This record gives sequence, structure tokens and C-alpha cells, in this order.
Amino acid sequence: LPLPPGTMGLPFFGETLQLVLQRRKFLQMKRRKYGFIYKTHLFGRPTVRVMGAENVRQILLGEHRLVAVQWPASVRTILGSGCLSNLHDGQHKHRKKVIMKAFSREALQHYVPGIQEEVSACLARWLRSAGSCLLVYPEVKRLMFRIAMRILLGFEPGHAGRDSEQQLLEAFEEMIRNLFSLPIDVPFSGLYRGLRARNFIHAKIEENIRAKMARGQPAGGCKDALQLLLEHTQENGEQLNMQELKESATELLFGGHETTASAATSLITFLGLHREVLQKVRQELQTKGLLCSMNQDNTQLDMEVLEQLKYTGCVIKETLRLSPPVPGGFRVALKTFELNGYQIPKGWNVIYSICDTHDVADLFTNKDEFDPDRFMSPFPEDSSRFSFIPFGGGLRTCVGKEFAKILLKIFMVELARNCDWQLLNGPPTMKTGPIVYPVDNLPTKFIGFNGQI
Repeated sequence: LPLPPGTMGLPFFGETLQLVLQRRKFLQMKRRKYGFIYKTHLFGRPTVRVMGAENVRQILLGEHRLVAVQWPASVRTILGSGCLSNLHDGQHKHRKKVIMKAFSREALQHYVPGIQEEVSACLARWLRSAGSCLLVYPEVKRLMFRIAMRILLGFEPGHAGRDSEQQLLEAFEEMIRNLFSLPIDVPFSGLYRGLRARNFIHAKIEENIRAKMARGQPAGGCKDALQLLLEHTQENGEQLNMQELKESATELLFGGHETTASAATSLITFLGLHREVLQKVRQELQTKGLLCSMNQDNTQLDMEVLEQLKYTGCVIKETLRLSPPVPGGFRVALKTFELNGYQIPKGWNVIYSICDTHDVADLFTNKDEFDPDRFMSPFPEDSSRFSFIPFGGGLRTCVGKEFAKILLKIFMVELARNCDWQLLNGPPTMKTGPIVYPVDNLPTKFIGFNGQI
């Protein structure tokens, strides 16, 4: 069988630099030229990029049999071998089971008040600066970071203070910027900067873990993800060492704030550009008694109410279809296998593309339009399963998927019932690095919404 079409670029560097510098253009050019499966050379490895529901289905369902997760060397070095994304087989299954407890329906119900409190406080701050220009993306990132720190890791909110929180957030940004680098650890290389930021994060997280262990069991019921990991390891006598705890906590923070911040920023964008959709969201909130005038206190939300907001859920789905925060996932071929008439050689990296798969899915009509109504009537399960994959799929589906959906719903309810806004630059140019975000940070003016529709 032939190898997929494509070019390999320069020795060692491959086509990494073109990808990093002109991502969207580079990927569109490749897709136009070579179709849905092509070869390239990225992050120091020969790689096949795969898109389209049928092709992606084989990759995602081929876990352990055809492929295994393998992020680029720089990602493995920075995030560490002890985090969920880099674990395999039994270890992965075991750790995932523990972490999933933190995302059960009961646990999510317990998180709702804390999330709502953080979101409300943040929007109130935005409204106090009413009329002035606010850069949405960094603001939303700070909010999601606070929520992940408090809800997933159980770190006390005022405990760290704003400066220390800001330092930690900036270190995270530095680490994430350099996550996908060529694997060269010399002073001032991407990998070197990423590791330096990671060491700072680990030191801060260790302080918090020690403080948490000293405080003991939190009062009032439900446990955060980190608490569950701590207890589980103590119960089963398989003590996770501090290094593994730090790696797990760093991964929860990364997964818990970067992607949700990207999605929440896209929600503000699409609702700002499509007022008629925002109007329909408000109508749904009104029918559930959730829209109040300015002088009333906003209703406490809970899982039951949130689950009834069908149209709001469709707005989130449509946002994730057009602007998935994570552009794709990495695998490595465990053996040489066939994919749609091409051979994928053993040991090559395989990247399955989420954004391209959404772009080419036949399931959706008028693909470029923002139309939440398309999700109101259910699609046949098997056809949609791999055409719409914002959270990945198969054994490696995102563990925090339900947490993310609830978090985005709460954010959207509070936003729609408290704020009106205007995007100052119109539709933004989106960039990936490695999470999708607006290049201009989305300058926006917010004013209070009076509850009248």
C-alpha cells in the first residue's frame, strides 16, 4: 500500500515552523492539496494527519490495538509521565476511574453554587467598569483559572491573594505557550522556558497541597478532584508521590481552565454577533423563571434547572462545533495498518483533527453558519458520533466533559441575564497556540441588562 500523499519538509525541523507560524493557512493548504489523510513531519517526528468522521472513528476506536496516545516529546517532558494524558492501559483506566468520581452528577451538583458565585462576582466586576473597553479573553482566563483552583483542586479562594494568583496564571501561560516545542533543552529554547515555568507552578502547587493536607477533610460534603486522588492513594496503600500529585494537579488546572476559557470567549463572540440567538436564550431563561429584573436577586441554579435548558445547551454545542478549543489529538501507530487505502507505518505519529473533521462533516448543512437550532432535533447516534468530537472520543474522551458543559451553561445563564455587550472589533481572527483564542483578545464593552425582552 502507498504512504499517504504529502511532504516532509526539512530534516529534523520538518514542517513544524510553517505549522507554528501560519497554522490555519498551512492546514487549509494541506487539506486542499492532499485531502483527508496526508503525511508531514512535525515536532521531530514523521506524522500522518487524519480528518473526516470515518477515518477518525478508526483511530479513536483503535486505541491499544492500532494506536496509543503519544503527545510530542516536549509535552511529555513538561507535563510529566505521571499525568493522565501520558498514562497507558491499566494505569490510565485506574486513574481515570478515580478522577471521574470528581465529575459524577452528585459532585457536579455540589460544585454549582461555587461556580455561580465566582461567575457572578466576575460579571459584577465587568459591569462596574461599564462603558470602558474590556479584553475578554484574559479576563475569562482569570475567571476559569480561579474556578479550577477552587473547585477542582480545593485551594482556598482568597488564600493565595490576587498577586500570587496572577503570577501562577502567567506561569501557566508561559508553560502552555511552549508546550509544543522542538525537543531541544538549551537556555532560551521553548522547551527550556516551558520547564522553567512548570517548575514554578509545581512549587506553588506543592505549597497548596501541603496546606490542604494540614487542613484535613473539608467541611460540608463533596470532595474536589485532588482530595479524591489523595484519599484514594491513601486507602489503597499505593501512595502517589508528591511529584505525581503535582503533575496531576497541574494537568487538572490546565484541562480545567484553558479549554473552558477558549469556549467561553467564543460564546461571547457568537452571541455578540448573533443577537437573535441571545434573544432566544433569554426567552428560554424566562420560561424557566430565570430572568429577573435588575432589582431582584438572581435565582440559585442547580443541576435540575440547568439540564432543562435545551436551547442553551445547543448554543454551547454549536459554539464547540465552529470553534473547538482543542484542534486535535496525538497518537502513535503501534503497528503498520491500513487507513482508507493508505498504509500508516508503525512508530509514526498520527494526529486526528477535530476542527477539520467538523469542517468537512456531511452531517451538517450550511456548515459556516452559526445555527444552534441544528442541534435541537437529535442526530442519528452513529452518524454524529464521530462528526462532532469537541471532547475527543473512544477510551480517551475528555474526563472533564460534563464539568465543562455545566460550567459553560452557568457562565452563559449569568451572562445572558445580567449583561449586554458590544464587540468593538467585529468578528475576531482566531489563532491556535495550542488552544484556540482571538488574536486581539476580544475587546468588548459591557453594560447591565435590565431583564426586559
